This record gives sequence, structure tokens and C-alpha cells, in this order.
Amino acid sequence: MDEILLTENLTMTYRVGKVDVHALRGLNLSVNPGEFVSIMGPSGCGKSTLLHILGGLLQPTSGRVIIGGEDLTTLSDAERTDLRRRKIGFVFQRFNLFPTLSAEGNLKIAEHIHGKGKPSRDNRMRLEVLKLLQLENKMRHKPLELSGGEQQRVAIARAVINRPAIILADEPTGNLDSENSKIVLDMLSRLNRELGQTIVMITHNPEAAAVARRTIEMRDGTIVKDYLNASN
Repeated sequence: MDEILLTENLTMTYRVGKVDVHALRGLNLSVNPGEFVSIMGPSGCGKSTLLHILGGLLQPTSGRVIIGGEDLTTLSDAERTDLRRRKIGFVFQRFNLFPTLSAEGNLKIAEHIHGKGKPSRDNRMRLEVLKLLQLENKMRHKPLELSGGEQQRVAIARAVINRPAIILADEPTGNLDSENSKIVLDMLSRLNRELGQTIVMITHNPEAAAVARRTIEMRDGTIVKDYLNASN
């Protein structure tokens, strides 16, 4: 099976004063289409740096990142932006919704960007996502009229509405209480199981990591464990 995501000998070194800080140290990772992978580790282990490089938001010091057959590290800024638009959906700890727009308006913005300004003629995917995320009755609500869990579900819908090759989720439950965290993790799991959406999720929480089918543990910029979760 061809990988949807591949890194080869990935390194990232920051210069802090006169000291080199090695955030990633020759990291190799592969993710197949349809996988749900959690990347777990303590603060400072390099997991957030890794996610930002995978999403084309940072350039590595050395190594390669291949998303859907395209090498991110060889692309210009404009080309990386275009690849993100076509192939990557982001879900962040902060919901990053437009506060003056309804939930529906936030989704339409994503559809507009993906379609280069052309309105979508196929509502099947939208309806399927809204039903799965239990958002059908929330489309006219603005973010401040929604709970934290509902706002994150809108953010997830926005990320997945155009069927990206991969979703990159950075601590998606970090701002939620335990009840809403469970709901959001369940929604991500259902997106993976029922729609076959590939997901890579960064987390420091072992309970959140266990929802994925596969867990990768990082320490000091390297992968120290890579295993399938028994419950999945």
C-alpha cells in the first residue's frame, strides 16, 4: 500500500542564542491511507514541531516530507499553500472559527477556499459530515452560541468537508472538559471508521491517544515506540 504520508530522516534544529536545540533527530514515519494515528509524548519532545512540518507550516532543517506523493520540502511557499488547500485539513486546540459567521458560514468559507471561489454543487458530503458530527441543527448558530465541544465539531467539519487526503489534529481536546473531549474523540473515530478519513493527532493524553488505532510515542525528537492499540 502506498503511504499517504512519509518522512525520511527528518531533522529540525533551532538556534537559541549560541545553542543549537534539536527538536527532531532523523525521524522516519509512514502513515497509510485510512489510518488513525496518535502521536504522543511530553512537552518538548518535538511532536508539535513535527505536526507543523507535516502541514507545511515549517520547513525542516533536513530530510523529506511526502504527502500524497508530493514532496513538501521541494515546493515553494505558494506551492505548499496550494498543497495544504488541496490535501490537508487542520484541527487545532483553539477552534479558530470566524466569530461573526454562523456554523454554516464557517463551512462555506472552507468550501469556497477549496473550490477557488466556485460554489459546491454536491451537498452529499456536507450532509454526511453534518449528520455524523451531529451538527444538522446547529448550522445557524454563531460560535459563541455553541458549547466548546460543538465549536470543535464545527472546526472538524470545516477540516473534513472537502475530503482532504489527511487531517492533522493538534491537541484537539486540549480546551475541552472530559465530557466534550470524549464526544470529540468519538467523532474523530467515526470519521475514520465510517468515511475512511486518514487522521494524525498530536496529544499528550494517553486516554486520547488510545482512541486511535495506532500510537506513536516520541522522546527527544525521535520515535521510541510505535504500536497498535489493543482496543481498536
